[in-house]
Amino acid sequence: MNPLNTLQRLLDFWKQDDETAPNLFAWQTTPPRAAQTHPFPTDLPVSLREALTSRNISLLYSHQLTAWTHARARRNLILATGTASGKTLAYNLPVLAKMSEDPQARALYLFPTKALAQDQYANLESLQSSIPFGHNVVNLKSSIYDGDTPQPHRSSIRKTARIVLSNPDMLHTGILPHHANWGEFFTNLKFIVIDEAHTYRGVFGSHVANVIRRLKRVAKFYGANPQFILASATIGNPKELAETLIEE
Repeated sequence: MNPLNTLQRLLDFWKQDDETAPNLFAWQTTPPRAAQTHPFPTDLPVSLREALTSRNISLLYSHQLTAWTHARARRNLILATGTASGKTLAYNLPVLAKMSEDPQARALYLFPTKALAQDQYANLESLQSSIPFGHNVVNLKSSIYDGDTPQPHRSSIRKTARIVLSNPDMLHTGILPHHANWGEFFTNLKFIVIDEAHTYRGVFGSHVANVIRRLKRVAKFYGANPQFILASATIGNPKELAETLIEE
C-alpha cells in the first residue's frame, strides 16, 4: 500500500521530510464556513434555469448572484474569489442570457493559454448542451479561435460564432489586424470576458494593455460598447488592476 495515499499522510510526510519541511514557513488549517446561497434571480431565462436544474444546481452562490446583478445592470466587474468557486458560471450566465434575448449579440472570451481556453470551451459546451429542447433557443454557437484553429474553419467561425474563445496573442496577430473580416462580430460585441486576469511586468505587460486598448478602439469603430467581466483567483487588488487594464 502506498503510505502517502491519503491527504493527511502526505501532509504528515511533508512536515517531517528533511527536504520539504524547511521550505514551508507556516502551517494553518482554516475551518469550514457555510456557503452563502440564494435562489435563482427572477430574470434568469427559463431555459437557463432548467439547464442548471438538470445539472443539480438549484441555488447560486452569493458572488454569482452579485455578478449577475451587476452584469444585468450593464456594469463592468471583476470576480475575485477562490479557485473552483464558480467564477466561470458567474460570467457564463449573464452572457448566455444576453445571447438568448438578442440573437445578434456576440461575446469575446480571452484566456492566457490555449489549454485554459479548451477547458472553458468544454464547460461552456456542457452548459449549453443542458439547455432543454422546446424553448426555441437561438444559436449559441461557441468556437475557439487561436493558432491551432484550422484555416478552413476560420471564415465560418468569424461569421457564425456567437462566443469566440481566444487569447491576447491571437487577438493581436490574428483578429485585430483583420477586423474588416470581423465586422458583424464587432458590431454586435456585447461582452469581453478576461479570465485569469494577472499583473504582467515589462514589455509583455504593456503589450497586453495596449492590445486591450486596441480592442476597445476597434469595437468603438464598429459602434459597439462592450462591457467587461474579468476574473481572478490570485489578485490582491482586483478593482485597481481591472480599472487600469480596461481604462474604465
